[in-house]
Amino acid sequence: MSPKSGTPKKNLMLFSGRAHRELADEVAQHLNVTITPQTAHTFANGELFVRFEESVRGTDAFVIQSHTDPINEWVMEQLIMVDALKRASAKRITVVMPFYPYARQDKKHKGREPISARLIADLFKTAGADRIMTVDLHTAQIQGFFDGPVDHLFAQTLLADHIKKTYGGADITVVSPDSGRVRLAEKWAAQLGDRPIAFIHKTRDPDKPNQAVANRVVGQVEGKLCILVDDMIDTGGTIVKATDALLAEGAADVVIATTHGILSDPATERLSNCKAREVIVTNSLPIAPEKRFPNLTVLSIAPMLAEAIQQVFEDGSVTSLFDGNA
Repeated sequence: MSPKSGTPKKNLMLFSGRAHRELADEVAQHLNVTITPQTAHTFANGELFVRFEESVRGTDAFVIQSHTDPINEWVMEQLIMVDALKRASAKRITVVMPFYPYARQDKKHKGREPISARLIADLFKTAGADRIMTVDLHTAQIQGFFDGPVDHLFAQTLLADHIKKTYGGADITVVSPDSGRVRLAEKWAAQLGDRPIAFIHKTRDPDKPNQAVANRVVGQVEGKLCILVDDMIDTGGTIVKATDALLAEGAADVVIATTHGILSDPATERLSNCKAREVIVTNSLPIAPEKRFPNLTVLSIAPMLAEAIQQVFEDGSVTSLFDGNA
């Protein structure tokens, strides 16, 4: 008996959790697709239920979810969506998580601590994910936690383009809020035209989360426009103390640029009252109206996500989107 040949049709389907539907809608618009309709609700005891209302058999599925507060609920919802797709015979499942949950727990600082970032990768692999797409990981080695392809996208270009357009003529120094982010500051400095860098020497008590003490500025910042860069702002304590330290050292002005605006209380109060000229974040996480303030700028990563999804769907190159640096 001779085998029967055929050319299977490839279909892209986009699925969205409930955490940040606005971003998913924007990605869908750029891809010129509609988000697959689904039934999703929460039972009285907190259990989640998801059912897709269209056939997903043989599809190339992309499941987008932003892991904001309550983070554990949205992680579980995305896991359930992946499980539902696997059991409905989706051909390939790509988990799109603009903000990787538990990324700060990527190593053991002391004995008997978890490595929760690895646990997240294991959970999604077990649920049925074939691939992960994420933006600006807290540390790049998290890519190795997932047993499969990981597309690590960079929002730095988006943020840097805004800074060049707005402050390109200024005398800029790129500043890392701590010594661990110096490599990130170097990348920023190169992208902004080989600018000098500085960093804040600080101490942090590992037993007291969200608390840091800014000690001193290392580098020349007097009279400079300091671009203070980081991957996330949670409660805002570190970044505000760094801003104060820079201004105390004679910096002309400070602009804060970060990818993930978590903005847990009291971040909005701290940032709105600090002396930074502008705080720039992306919409990788939803920012509610009550968390916004006059000098906050929110840039959209939807075009970047859509382009990366298109490249993965067409078996193209995601690295080419970042000049070979991804």
